[in-house]
Amino acid sequence: MLGIFLDSETNGLNLRKHHICELAYKIVNVETGEVLEAFETFVYIPYEEWKKSDPASLEVNGFTWDQLKKGMQPQKVAEEVKLSFKRCRIERGKAVFICQNPSFDRAFFTQLIDADVQEQLNWPYHWLDLASMYWTKCLNDKKTRPWETGVSKNNIAEALGLPHEEDPHRAMNGVDHLLLCYEAVVGFPLCQKR
Repeated sequence: MLGIFLDSETNGLNLRKHHICELAYKIVNVETGEVLEAFETFVYIPYEEWKKSDPASLEVNGFTWDQLKKGMQPQKVAEEVKLSFKRCRIERGKAVFICQNPSFDRAFFTQLIDADVQEQLNWPYHWLDLASMYWTKCLNDKKTRPWETGVSKNNIAEALGLPHEEDPHRAMNGVDHLLLCYEAVVGFPLCQKR
């Protein structure tokens, strides 16, 4: 089974007026922890759309127009992702998406690759979230109450004795931090200890 550990950064939270500005993922064997492929890119958005950016979001990710105007065209990003998934044989039943906030990432990901296209390509439609995994682990371990620690990725990391995600937020930093937290919460059953 493969996990597509994915993170995106956007110029705001409103799907109707904001856009995905950065995409990153690592395709990982969830049994061994082996990274099969990694991808990251800034995504170009037109200046007219950039002007609609939410200043609070830009404060979190630190993006500037100068960075994004050099980003990859959305159609090119879509083609690169399709090729990457094809190389790794991503298909439903053999892979899942894993994110910190899949309702957010999935919605913005569909700006690049429409849900109907994903369906035609037989891609996974299960998007799993770290917070639920952590919540379950806490309840099973009966040591920590997740509602007391909080379930943001940084809260989870802190509860597990791990560092916070680097600032400013970048998609690949998010992916790497997600993998670090996932390994502490779930683990890779066949992974040789590093």
